[in-house]
Amino acid sequence: MAIDLLGQSDAVTVIEADTTDPNDDLAHQNPLGKIPTLITEAGEAIYDSAVIVAYLNDRFAGTLIPTGPDRWTILTREALADGIAEAGLLQVYEERFRPAEKRHAGWVDRQAEKVVRGLAALEAEAGTYRGSPTVADIAVAAMLGYLDLRFAGAWRTQHPKLVAWLTDFDAAVPAFASTAPPAA
Repeated sequence: MAIDLLGQSDAVTVIEADTTDPNDDLAHQNPLGKIPTLITEAGEAIYDSAVIVAYLNDRFAGTLIPTGPDRWTILTREALADGIAEAGLLQVYEERFRPAEKRHAGWVDRQAEKVVRGLAALEAEAGTYRGSPTVADIAVAAMLGYLDLRFAGAWRTQHPKLVAWLTDFDAAVPAFASTAPPAA
């Protein structure tokens, strides 16, 4: 989304990666073997969504990360959205990759509680999407999209303000829909 919002879609090539394949180029580009990873024109690997967006924002003189008094509020909201997504991902990984006899229900419950608390905090501050997207807006939209994908949108029944916000964001930011992963 950030690449599109910064008007750089034509300058970037997206390459699919298999995070489970140790021979995938990704494992050589990023020692953590995680997506996303951005390879710069100079061949430098930059990884982690927050770092990539900060790099792109600086590189293309963007406004996704403000420099004024709202900066820390926006970066904190981005961190909250990233943390919710990570807690959701950990729940998915526990079910997908750990044998049933080794799963830890208490640990999964703690991850689910993080999601619940995080969504409640975002719901409490949610308003109408105002345009001029920030890194926080991108992170919140991506996280909600992930929860829709992996948890069948279960969050929607308890968070009507976030549903309305995401509807407005989706209408205003075509990159949200165009960058959505295929249902798996």
